[in-house]
Order: sequence, then C-alpha cells, then structure tokens
Amino acid sequence: MGNDDRRDDARTAGDGPTFTPAVEQMLERAHDMCRRHGARLTQQRRQVLGLVLSADRPIGAYDLLDCLRRDTKGAAPPTVYRALDFLLEHGLIHKIERLSAFVACRHMLHNAHDCENHLHSAQFLICTRCGHVTELEDSQIVHALVAATQARKFSIRTSTIEAEGICAACA
Repeated sequence: MGNDDRRDDARTAGDGPTFTPAVEQMLERAHDMCRRHGARLTQQRRQVLGLVLSADRPIGAYDLLDCLRRDTKGAAPPTVYRALDFLLEHGLIHKIERLSAFVACRHMLHNAHDCENHLHSAQFLICTRCGHVTELEDSQIVHALVAATQARKFSIRTSTIEAEGICAACA
C-alpha cells in the first residue's frame, strides 16, 4: 500500500493524541483489518480507538470525549458515538454493558486475529472492588454456548459474557 492510500486515514502531526509504539502497532493492525473489509479507519475513529487502547481500564464515552477535547477542536458527543459504533461494528472494541464503558478487543488487535469467519465472542471478568476488567479467550465457553444455541436452532453472531467477582489483587 502506498503513502497515498493512507493519506485520508493516518493521523498527522498535531492532529490528536500521541500513542505509544505498542498502541501505534495495534492501530496499524486495525487500519489493515478495516481496509481488507472495505472500511476506513478515519482519523477520528483512529483517535478514539487509540484512546481505548491506551486506557488502563474500560473507558466511557464522555471520558473519551474529554480526552479528545484536549487535542481536537470541536470534538462533540456524536463524533465519539459514531466512532464507537463503527469500532463495535467492526469488532475492534467491546462494550462492557455493566460499566457502560469500552475496551479494545485484545483477541483482534493484540493477536492480529480476524474474526471474519468465526463467532466473535468475548468473556470478561469484572472486579467489583477495583473495577479491573480481564478479557478471556476460553474456547470451551464458546463451544458450550454454540452447542446450546445450535440445539435450539439459533444462529449466534456475537456474544459477550460479563462475570462479576473479586480479582486476585483484591482478594
């Protein structure tokens, strides 16, 4: 891919937050995944994804908006929500419903896996004391869920399981 192909998508100097090399690498993976599927990881979407990737905990939409406003003039709630909708639709992030917050899909971005040909399933362990969230990739959970849904003639497209409890650090 030539430089011209990235001109509309890539962040240019002074156009938003600066991310660590590890986050930049995951953003490049996300960019490539989007291109393979005919979608564009625009500058705003890239910034929102970078902020989600950089957060040490699940991050809410208004926290993302506050971060964007530090670096981007005119950032507004619809901007953030449209970016989040895109990122969710393309499997790059997950919404933790219990927290009304977002986390990056570690399966897709850390491991560079594309979920195009299989069920996109996420399992989360949420500590009710400190709020830490751990994403699992337990194939046994996925297989049990698929078997249960197939037995009921239900075709599952995506699933998210949220389990609350106490993490090892808080125990």
